[in-house]
Amino acid sequence: MKPIPLNTLKDQIGTLVGTSRWFELDQTRIDQFGRVTEDDQFIHSDSERAKETHFGTTIAHGFLTLSMLSAMMYDAVPEIDGTKMGINYGFDKIRFISPVRSGSNVRGHFTLVDLREPKPKEITNVWDISVEIQGEKRPALIAQWIGRTYLG
Repeated sequence: MKPIPLNTLKDQIGTLVGTSRWFELDQTRIDQFGRVTEDDQFIHSDSERAKETHFGTTIAHGFLTLSMLSAMMYDAVPEIDGTKMGINYGFDKIRFISPVRSGSNVRGHFTLVDLREPKPKEITNVWDISVEIQGEKRPALIAQWIGRTYLG
C-alpha cells in the first residue's frame, strides 16, 4: 500500500479508513500460539473435549485474535509519508465478543477516531477496531487501539 500524506489521513478522522483481507485462524495457528504462550487450555487444543462444550469445537485464543491486529493493520491502513517507525502505545478498550471457531476467517475494520501531534514529528493515532468473523453476525472483538508514529 502506498504511503499517504499526514493531512490526507487527518481528513479521514471519523471514517472507516480500511478493511483488511481475511486471515484464517486454523487449528495449526491456534496450536502454535498455545505453545508459544503456554496456554494449552482444552478449548483451544483438545478437539474431542471441546466438542462437549457449547462451542462444539476448538476456538482460537482471544489473545491470538487480538495479536492479529498488527497484520490486519499493515494490510488495511496506509503508512504516513515519512514514517521512521511506528509503535504500539496501548489500548483503551478491548472486549472479546464472540468466539472464533477453529478454521474461521477473520478480518479487521479500522476507523480513525483521533490523530494528533503532541510533539513535532510524533503522531498519536487512535483507532476503533472491529474484528469480523466471516459468516457471523457479531464480531470476534472490538477495541480502541492507540499507536504512535514517528516521522523522519
